[in-house]
Amino acid sequence: MQVRQDRRVLRSRAALMAAAVRLVSERGTTALPVGDLSDAANVSRQLVYLQFGDRDALLVAAAADLVERELIPEVGDDSAPHRTRVLAMARHFARHRPFYRAMLTGSCAFPMTRALNRLFGSLITTTGLREVFGDLDDDTARDLATMITGGTGAIVNDWVVDADDPLDPEELTDRLLRLSTACARGLPDLTPSAGGRPR
Repeated sequence: MQVRQDRRVLRSRAALMAAAVRLVSERGTTALPVGDLSDAANVSRQLVYLQFGDRDALLVAAAADLVERELIPEVGDDSAPHRTRVLAMARHFARHRPFYRAMLTGSCAFPMTRALNRLFGSLITTTGLREVFGDLDDDTARDLATMITGGTGAIVNDWVVDADDPLDPEELTDRLLRLSTACARGLPDLTPSAGGRPR
């Protein structure tokens, strides 16, 4: 009995998240009535509140689910060339531009940005940072990952929201790779000296 109920909960959550992505994309806004979302998912309004708390939490969960289902499998493979991974990310955002544009300019823009930063931050490993930037202590590696994630997120956000149609994933990829190369080349030695400050 419990397994059947758990499956039903998972199905209704998936239906709500799919409906959220579809309706936000079609309407170009996050200002959707909860009733429209529940009707599109063929569930009760009460279920939205029970499972997500409110509309914005549902929308952010839908965005995180979209990234985890479609984007992370493409960019999470460390064995793939860096350019391939960055291009996959750019193509994902271009493909889903109406959804992300509404999410990044609507009522849930702040939690949306934080959720994306957490997801992208999970792709940056301390080992990878040390390969590019040399020997880093753990605190510096964490701070550097946060800076890279936030900066990349800001560039992607601006591109999704403001760039001319059609979006050009190749152009964004080249832009991000140029920045990555410039950062790796131009940073001073970040290993702490005896006084604890970078050299």
